[in-house]
Amino acid sequence: MKNRKNSPKIRLWAVCFWLTVWQLGSMALNQKLLLVSPLQVLIRLSRLAPTAAFWSTVSFSFLRIAAGFFSAAFLGSLLAALSARFCRVMELLAPLMLAIKSVPVASFIILALLWCPSRNLSVLISFLMVLPVIYTNVLEGIGASDRQLLEMAQVFAAAPRQIILSIYLPQIFPYFRAACGTALGLCWKSGIAAEVIGLPTGSIGERLQQAKVYLDTPDLFAWTLVVVLLSLSFGRLFLFLLDQLALRLELV
Repeated sequence: MKNRKNSPKIRLWAVCFWLTVWQLGSMALNQKLLLVSPLQVLIRLSRLAPTAAFWSTVSFSFLRIAAGFFSAAFLGSLLAALSARFCRVMELLAPLMLAIKSVPVASFIILALLWCPSRNLSVLISFLMVLPVIYTNVLEGIGASDRQLLEMAQVFAAAPRQIILSIYLPQIFPYFRAACGTALGLCWKSGIAAEVIGLPTGSIGERLQQAKVYLDTPDLFAWTLVVVLLSLSFGRLFLFLLDQLALRLELV
């Protein structure tokens, strides 16, 4: 809960300020090809949104990027638990996690195209970008667990389920939540980048690439806005549900 209080909030006045800067920049430049106004982007988006093709494209990218995120969140947490329990597992995974964090996203995308069909490329890339973030933070959270509480639980012969729910989860949760907050942005950036390079049919990345090729700046800004809105909405909803789950576990 402390992480939520310390996290910066998006204020309406700040949004209006930057929209005004954007509008003034567009008016000063007076080049629609280079920078369209916020109003032009909203008009273009309002024309795209009612179409079935728009929602098909949105669902195509959303489902794949979300699948990559959830897969990485689950496997990263599981591997962190195994690493905390078995030292050899931690030693085995250390070079792999370092390599994943060090290799540029573009290199991963190009290499993945040799093995993975472009249709599912965003799933793999999102998974790879999220995995080390979740793994590292959860492992750190397990390591930071209060040893005195664990010793007390052993003295009173507490059940493993009670130890997990009452000791481990409350202390790991802030680390896991912080990791998810960071990973949610990474998975969308890397997933869309994978689509822009791989060009799977029916994806947001394909629409962005088409807008660039045809110099359709309103379309480019409109689809970029769609990605931002999807990332923010998905992130806020997931973290809200995560907080609600944490509150319910506290009552168990």
